Amino acid sequence: HVQLVESGGGSVQAGGSLRLSCVVSQYTYSQYCLGWFRQAPGKEREGVASIDRFGFIAYAGSVRGRFILSRDNAKNTLYLQMNSLKPEDTAMYYCAADPVACSWSPADFGTWGQGTQVTVS
Repeated sequence: HVQLVESGGGSVQAGGSLRLSCVVSQYTYSQYCLGWFRQAPGKEREGVASIDRFGFIAYAGSVRGRFILSRDNAKNTLYLQMNSLKPEDTAMYYCAADPVACSWSPADFGTWGQGTQVTVS
């Protein structure tokens, strides 16, 4: 049973950068899709970036060209490098995993981390 622990959130000025980390326990990369989602106050949770079981990476249009998803297999860690941050990127960011789904729908993901807050001013 995979478990997810996010870290790396914080407060940053517009134009700045942050790197989020998600440690994935008991993880075999070929068995899970991993995704980053975010939820701003009063808004629905939305997909940000994902990597499927074959290593294909997808980005939401709102972050493409600014955010970079990567992983370190040796450390069982997924990263989200966030550059050129904007106030509208302010949200709680979540890491999610699922053995089947790799979509933009949060409802398709069965396992979630606790989230890490990102605030851009």
